[in-house]
Amino acid sequence: MIAPDPVRAGRALGGVAAAILLLEGIAVLFVPRGIAQSGDGLTGFRLTVLLVLALLLILASGLQRRPQGLLIGTVLQVPLLLTGLFSSAMWLVGGLFVLIWAYLLQVRKDLLGSAFGSPPSAPPAD
Repeated sequence: MIAPDPVRAGRALGGVAAAILLLEGIAVLFVPRGIAQSGDGLTGFRLTVLLVLALLLILASGLQRRPQGLLIGTVLQVPLLLTGLFSSAMWLVGGLFVLIWAYLLQVRKDLLGSAFGSPPSAPPAD
């Protein structure tokens, strides 16, 4: 099923993608608190990796208007899931976010005909 107004659907899905990436970045910022209270604790390397990942996720949320934004967001799902190596709870949280992202890509494919294609452009004005 293709959306009756693909331009509007593309913008809406871009907004949803940006919101998901922003929420992922915020969730990653909560991980250091959990790591500090467990096992090996919070090392400088772990803190740096988590802060860089959170920053990348937040910056990627701002790139969702660009054609490569969706691809960048998809690539960032891998390190998000791998934060489970630092805190076991992040396997669940990261896994849920990855599933939500996969669902977004499926909805985008259903509505726009392509999961990664550039968003449709506005039709010429009469």
